[in-house]
Amino acid sequence: MKRKKRSSKPNKKPSAQSPTTAILPGKKTSRRGFFKTFSNAALVTTIGGGFSWYLVDEVCATTREHDLTRIGNGVPTVVQIHDPQCSICAALQKEARDAVSNFDDTELQFLVANIRQDKGRALATKHGVQHITLLLLDGKGNKRSVLVGPNKSEYLTATFRGFVSRVPKN
Repeated sequence: MKRKKRSSKPNKKPSAQSPTTAILPGKKTSRRGFFKTFSNAALVTTIGGGFSWYLVDEVCATTREHDLTRIGNGVPTVVQIHDPQCSICAALQKEARDAVSNFDDTELQFLVANIRQDKGRALATKHGVQHITLLLLDGKGNKRSVLVGPNKSEYLTATFRGFVSRVPKN
C-alpha cells in the first residue's frame, strides 16, 4: 500500500469565532471576548483623550511663551534667548520653567526668544546677548539684569525672587 503525501498546509480553516474578533451585529461573541474588547476600547479612549489634552495644553503654553509682544505689558519678565538645537539651552529652559512655576502669572512671566526666528534674533541683538542667556526685564520691558549660562532652578528661583522684589510696581 502506498503512503499518501501529506500537504504542508493545514486543511483546517481558522475559526471565524475567536475571542479577539470585534463585536459585529449578527455574530456571537463570548462574554469574555465582549469584556476584553470593551476594556481595550475604554483603555484606548482614555489614553488617547489624555494624550490629546496634554498636546493641546503644551501647544498653548509654547505659543504663549513665544509671544514676545507680551514684553512691556506691566509684568516683570524673564526672557530666555534660546537656540532649539542647543542641548544646554534645552536644559536651561527646563530649569527656568521650573523656577518660574513658583511665581504667580501676575508676578513674573516667562518668554522664549528663539534665535532661529527673526523676532528672537532681533531681541538678542538689541540686548547684545547670545543664546544660553536669561534676560530679566521690568514691567516696561527695560533690561534690568542678564544671567548667562546654565543654572539650577533653586538658584534661579532665588534670583527671580530678588528681581521681583526690586522691580518697581507699575
